[in-house]
Amino acid sequence: MKNLVMTGGGSAGHAVPNAALIPALAEKYNLSYIGTDGIEKRIIAPYKIPYCTIRCVKFIRGFSLSNFAIPFRFMKSVQEAERGLRALRADGVFSKGGYVALPVVFAAKRLGIPVLSHESDLSPGLANRLIAKKCRAVLTSFPETAQRLKNGKYAGAPMRRELFIADRRAALAKYGFTGTRPVLLALGGGSGSRAINGALRAALFSLTEKFDVLHLCGKGNDAESTVRGYVQREYEEDMPAAYAAADVALSRAGAGAAFELIALKKPTLFIPLENRRTRGDQVENAAYFEARGLARVLRESELTPASLTAALFSLAQDEEIKASLAACSLACGNGAILKEIDKMME
Repeated sequence: MKNLVMTGGGSAGHAVPNAALIPALAEKYNLSYIGTDGIEKRIIAPYKIPYCTIRCVKFIRGFSLSNFAIPFRFMKSVQEAERGLRALRADGVFSKGGYVALPVVFAAKRLGIPVLSHESDLSPGLANRLIAKKCRAVLTSFPETAQRLKNGKYAGAPMRRELFIADRRAALAKYGFTGTRPVLLALGGGSGSRAINGALRAALFSLTEKFDVLHLCGKGNDAESTVRGYVQREYEEDMPAAYAAADVALSRAGAGAAFELIALKKPTLFIPLENRRTRGDQVENAAYFEARGLARVLRESELTPASLTAALFSLAQDEEIKASLAACSLACGNGAILKEIDKMME
């Protein structure tokens, strides 16, 4: 079998989609991964494939003295990636983006190894814009994104197969819910969201009048609570169960979670991350789904316990969104992505 090296990281949103593809790819290729010692290493570890750790430099948006050292540190990262690709005998590279992918793709180009990348967001991220010309194609989750890139090609979003076959009854039992009330799943991203966590907890007594609440609050963000119908987890390895239990969702608008929620037909209130250190990708993602009647959006600047409660109560009763979700054709893109990888590896 040929050797396929996967890369991507810096956040869960760049590593989880890769993990979704690993089971099918492992049937055809000898898989390995190049990443940092960060979150992607933890996400990929359960799949027990060879993992090569490199040190990567991250660009800090806005002025920062550390950015002046980027060129030198980046070349060191490229050299480490080259050694990793040689050691892994790479025949091809699949990149999911993030700053981790930059040195790996640059190294692959220098070694003459073909590269295929995938962009999840509506507007291409900095890493994927920089490596686009070095790739055979940049696959995209949104049809419109492919039109913004000379070598863009729409494929759909990678998603874990288990998400679509989880048992709701078992999921409710796992969290101690009876199923007599709708379940609100609250997601704040891999590291948690202080804004969402704070507003949700301040609104708990109101929210639990209508919902059972499953709150994934992020590592180190749990808090003591005696509110009935409220279950919190810092991190949930078993996301298929969390999704299966949910009737309504509250989430940031990272592309991975957004596509999963839409594909699973979960009415969702998006609170996109927006600050000076982001490029506005979550705002664009959320607006895209809202414009198509597939979700609702509450801006973080308007987030209060009262506004959150009102928006969620209204969402739970919104039959138009439920109908739009039922008719939505956005679905798992694994099949199309795998076909493109097979073409590259021929």
